[in-house]
Amino acid sequence: QVQLVESGGGLVQAGGSLRLSCVASGGSFSRFAMGWFRQAPGKERELVSSISASGVATYYRDSAKGRFSLSKDNAKNTAYLQINSLKPEDTAVYYCAAGTGPSLATLSTPPYWGQGTQVTVSS
Repeated sequence: QVQLVESGGGLVQAGGSLRLSCVASGGSFSRFAMGWFRQAPGKERELVSSISASGVATYYRDSAKGRFSLSKDNAKNTAYLQINSLKPEDTAVYYCAAGTGPSLATLSTPPYWGQGTQVTVSS
């Protein structure tokens, strides 16, 4: 059973940066795609960014392009989401998810989720 634990959230001012981490255990981290989702109060959960098992393929939603950077360290079983130039609209609970295989498509319905980490951006 794959377990995911996020960390790195917090309260920051607009324009600041955060790096979220997601440590995986219980599975072959190098064999599955990883993604970061977020859910703001009153809104549906949305995919922010994802990365294939090899790290070659990545996806960013339009609002994340140029500010978010997702990387995957297979040796440390860890995925990182670097967020720069934070905006108040980035405020949400951020969740790490793992797919069932190497491609980004496996994150359409991820079976594995972390508990979430809160990111709050003040204006």
